[in-house]
Amino acid sequence: MTAPLLDIRNLFVPLPAGADRAYAVEDLSFSLAKGEILCIVGETGSGKSLTAMATMGLLPPNLPRASGQVSFEGTDLLTLPASTRRKMAGSRLAMIFQEPIAALNPIYTVGKQVSETFKLHTDLRPDAIKARVIDLFREVRLPNPEEIFNAYPHQLSGGQCQRVMIASALALDPSLLIADEPTTALDVTTQAQILKLMLDLREKHGTGILFITHDFGVVAEIADRVAVMRQGRLVEIGPAAEVLAHPKAEYTQKLLAAVPKLEPRHARSGLTETVLKASGVAKLFTSRTVLGTTREVRAVDNVDLTIRRGETVGLVGESGSGKSTLAQCVIRLVEPDQGDLVISGETFSGLQGAALRAARQRVQIVFQDPYTALDPRQTAGNAIAEGPIIHGLSRAKAKERALDLLEAVGLDRSAAARFPHEFSGGQRQRICIARALAVEPQLLIADESVSALDVSVQAQILDLLAEMQERLQFGLLFITHDLRVASRICDRIAVMRQGRIVEQEEPAELFAHPRENYTRELLAAVPGSGRLISPASRTGNAGS
Repeated sequence: MTAPLLDIRNLFVPLPAGADRAYAVEDLSFSLAKGEILCIVGETGSGKSLTAMATMGLLPPNLPRASGQVSFEGTDLLTLPASTRRKMAGSRLAMIFQEPIAALNPIYTVGKQVSETFKLHTDLRPDAIKARVIDLFREVRLPNPEEIFNAYPHQLSGGQCQRVMIASALALDPSLLIADEPTTALDVTTQAQILKLMLDLREKHGTGILFITHDFGVVAEIADRVAVMRQGRLVEIGPAAEVLAHPKAEYTQKLLAAVPKLEPRHARSGLTETVLKASGVAKLFTSRTVLGTTREVRAVDNVDLTIRRGETVGLVGESGSGKSTLAQCVIRLVEPDQGDLVISGETFSGLQGAALRAARQRVQIVFQDPYTALDPRQTAGNAIAEGPIIHGLSRAKAKERALDLLEAVGLDRSAAARFPHEFSGGQRQRICIARALAVEPQLLIADESVSALDVSVQAQILDLLAEMQERLQFGLLFITHDLRVASRICDRIAVMRQGRIVEQEEPAELFAHPRENYTRELLAAVPGSGRLISPASRTGNAGS
């Protein structure tokens, strides 16, 4: 038999003293063949990323030394000197990290950073390196690659930064590619392009790919085999079709049951009172490009949108379509250039100072990243109570409301005394939701608030939003790039492209009879659509 490209045997990655368990990765064994795609799935804290870090020699220095065997092309990587492993990284094995903004150096252009791989591992001349980097940017579908070559990370979107990282990893056609949640922050069409790129890489170069993800739709699209991890241990491994259709472990069954599926629903009836009426909203951004020219982007272009009390309206579209800018215009974190905003029958446009602060009680927002949305120096209880106190509620009543809301979002009242770093990502997002609801808004905006969460936590947060909406009857503007999530909770879905809403309908009608080609493209790009079906009716026809 052909020797595996990567063979991990009895890998242990210890955790520091005082951690919630002894090992981040415990007695892990699996192999990856040349040209195979193995997806590792599991919730946050399951040890997926630390397995990848151990393979790359990038474990944090505060962790005790890993033990076991990590053999790559017959060589045990754990026994190699650090200098030898650095030479292999980028040339023979490469990694795409989950957070591209954190992985890219903000003081260098992205072209210079990708060029560094060629400078370290090849004898190519500078002009040849630049040409190769621009070709790579073109290959990963970056627009205007010549211009992006000279751009800094902060000048690119999150999805574009991720594609830069992918280009850097693919630079020297590595034999092993480790991809750690590389498509989590991408819209469905870009995600589909990246997944196709992975498949092409496997076909053209026989690259073995270790793909870490929490999205079973992605697993259904590209995986040959699936490994399921929980709390550092391997609980199940097998062919993708078999694991998706007939999961053996109870934990795998629970993960699959939590996966959002394309199940378009009809809008609820009896929704009458309007909480948001946006008319003719527009926003134009003007900036200087890296080449010194003036660039204008019409981020929001004459948008009309209404949301009724108790209604959930989904806003979907690719990165750069204007979804988040529209939301920021509605809450006036960004000032629209024109248009009228009316919230619960009262004007929101043109207000300033104290009048604007008072009116903001009627609309609140939950951001995508709960890690940066909370002040690390402020306890959860104080974070939730702060808004009501600002709007005139007594400190005692505000703190009591904070405790009640912590319970309402599924946390213990004792959590009020803890700081953000003491919570998981899903728990932090629950705190952010409690904080937004503390001032009892009529309109809540959720901007990609579940996109980075595990499927099980995502399901909990979606259920929580539905429960709180049923109780408080706020209108919900739900921004997402995941049409599966939108189909589950939205009464209407508005499709946004290049600053305009091109189509909006209830999910059942939109998914069955999309009018716009763009909407059809979004639906066709949903990962795993048609492959993942409900557990109750799951048969053996799941794809690999």
